[in-house]
Amino acid sequence: MADEHETFESADAGASATYPMQCSALRKNGHVVIKGRPCKIVDMSTSKTGKHGHAKVHIVAIDIFTGKKLEDLSPSTHNMDVPNVYRKEYQLLDVTDDDFLSLMDENGNTKDDVKVPEGETGERIRRMFHEEEKDCNVTILSSMGEQVCMDVKEAPKGN
Repeated sequence: MADEHETFESADAGASATYPMQCSALRKNGHVVIKGRPCKIVDMSTSKTGKHGHAKVHIVAIDIFTGKKLEDLSPSTHNMDVPNVYRKEYQLLDVTDDDFLSLMDENGNTKDDVKVPEGETGERIRRMFHEEEKDCNVTILSSMGEQVCMDVKEAPKGN
């Protein structure tokens, strides 16, 4: 018995990727985890209790990274996971040849692990940075170990 010891598989800062919240407390435009994906709630409806059972909450949400529509039905008294979602603005330093953004935060720390996003935002980044040669700030959204560039805007002058 004396040789038993606990092993911890991971050592992180203790910040969980998600936290539990009762279904009835979730709100439209809030976030929720559906099928293991962080989503933004676009529609919610509650059905009345039947003869046996609980009121059910029907949630329609959009995956914040893929844009896919997901739905879930859960008793209003049950807990659902809510993802911790972080937004952070970075200064765009460069767009590499293999389509990664070279970024710097307000403390001077660099970040080089975010790809140029698909679609309109990616095109705007390329146009503003390469063609218009503007100083750009990008907004990075991160949650549950994933991250994506959500927005780009011209950096304010005089920095």
